[in-house]
Amino acid sequence: MSVMPSAPEAVDLDAVRSVAGAIHSAMTTVITGKDDVVTTAVTVLLAEGHLLVEDVPGVGKTMLAKSLARAIDCRVSRVQFTPDLLPSDITGVSIFNQDSREFEFRRGAVFANVVVGDEINRASPKTQSALLEAMEERQVTVDGTTYELPRPFLVMATQNPIEMEGTYPLPEAQRDRFMARLSIGYPSARSELSMLETHGAINPLDALRPVTTAEDVQRQIEAIRNLHTSNALRQYVVDIVSSSRSHRMLRLGASPRAGLQLLRAARSRAALDGRDHVLPEDVQHMAVPVLAHRVLPTGEASLARHSTADLVRDLVGRTAVPGR
Repeated sequence: MSVMPSAPEAVDLDAVRSVAGAIHSAMTTVITGKDDVVTTAVTVLLAEGHLLVEDVPGVGKTMLAKSLARAIDCRVSRVQFTPDLLPSDITGVSIFNQDSREFEFRRGAVFANVVVGDEINRASPKTQSALLEAMEERQVTVDGTTYELPRPFLVMATQNPIEMEGTYPLPEAQRDRFMARLSIGYPSARSELSMLETHGAINPLDALRPVTTAEDVQRQIEAIRNLHTSNALRQYVVDIVSSSRSHRMLRLGASPRAGLQLLRAARSRAALDGRDHVLPEDVQHMAVPVLAHRVLPTGEASLARHSTADLVRDLVGRTAVPGR
């Protein structure tokens, strides 16, 4: 006798929007004039992904990461990446205890719900690689022993452009672990004036209080996974990702992991918009943040000054939309 699979539970969209709205409102008290950036950060959080913030110094990359971390009542750790940082500083190390005559594991900075990695590309590739297992499998293996990481687990890393002195380019495997990459950009004149008026007297981070808990965030992450996606929409994601591998201006296309991340990000965005199903517009909106940092342009594209974001927009525009 065959047993029919149970239908997925309905997603409580009101609860998802309530948690997302509270985090968004808290973050905008610190990050002014950048609603799209804050929305993308919250979308990545509820999609259980990792976020890479790349921009020039002084535009608020670390402030964005700190504001998201402080909006959630959870364990937060901050790592300042430097050339002399060791992998054991991130994952932890086993130390011999003279009293018990046994080795004890001292947990590193990665054992937190939100890990803020500041200027990640100032550390050596060896140290950067210490995050690979943690970001993909939510666990750390040290001296043959595997330790589970807390849930939810989010790495928010900032990096300066590779043209800056003292930086190392992130390896392709490391970039592929980040669900999305975004740039904050310079604020508008009005937002910058408002910042001078408020930030000069007090630090808005000091007034930011948690608006939700790690357990509540994890519940919304689990709920969003049940959001409906049609076969046609999943095929649309596959078409976009596979077309990047044959684009004449790209020498490295998106990986299968990129397709999984794009669909998860689209689910999260749909839930934040109050919908229990994913539309092609959700995929299109998240395509650049999710795919642009995973692909590599050809020399011809670089000479023509085509950014990877432009190339991703081009391949999305060339991919047939379901039902149209």
